[in-house]
Amino acid sequence: MIKVHVNVSLKSDVMDPQGNAVGRALETLGYPQVRQVRVGRCFDLRMEGSDLDAAREQVVKMCDQLLANTVIEKYDIQIEAE
Repeated sequence: MIKVHVNVSLKSDVMDPQGNAVGRALETLGYPQVRQVRVGRCFDLRMEGSDLDAAREQVVKMCDQLLANTVIEKYDIQIEAE
C-alpha cells in the first residue's frame, strides 16, 4: 500500500477572502499575533501497489483533473510506502 497526502492551497498572488475572515476572527478571539491566514484543503489517499513513482504520476493527474484548480491553486504531494 502507498500512503499519499496532498495539500492544495491558493497561489500566493490569489486573494483569500476565507483566510482573511478566519484571520479577523482569530484577532477577535484574542490572537493578535496572527498576521496572515491562508485556507486550503488536504486529501489523504491510500493506494494499492508499491511503485512510488507510478503512484506519484497518477496523483499528479488526479490533482490536475479534479483535486486542484491549477489556474488559482497549487498542490504539494507527500508520498510514502506503508
